[in-house]
Amino acid sequence: MPLKTEQIEEPGLNLTPMLDIVLLLVIFFMVGTQFTRHETQYEIQLPQVSEAKPLTILPDEIVLNVTADGRIFLGGSEVTEQEVENQLILAREQYPNQAVVIRGDGDGRYQHVMTLLNLCKRARIANIQLANQLEGEAGA
Repeated sequence: MPLKTEQIEEPGLNLTPMLDIVLLLVIFFMVGTQFTRHETQYEIQLPQVSEAKPLTILPDEIVLNVTADGRIFLGGSEVTEQEVENQLILAREQYPNQAVVIRGDGDGRYQHVMTLLNLCKRARIANIQLANQLEGEAGA
């Protein structure tokens, strides 16, 4: 009885779906570049403003550091209580929901943190956070 011998077909890589996706992406980007050309096609004199503020970018939180001996640091430099209050008022005027993080030294007097909380209250800052760390975490 003769044995049938079939040649086993080697598995191959089908590139058709990948080529379809690549061609679709090419078409998508070609159409997208056409839209940007239409924006600059007309010579339009845009109106001018004296002061422009960003519409969608939220400001970073203000971080106030107070050392154990009561020195206050804002943005890496030492500041007075009056300077902190002025900066907070200015920040709240520019963005009403300005966030403030108070980082007080754990070995310092509680009064130092309360002073900064009072400055935030006088500047009408409502979004206040007190920084802390879990026991066993490395100091940051």
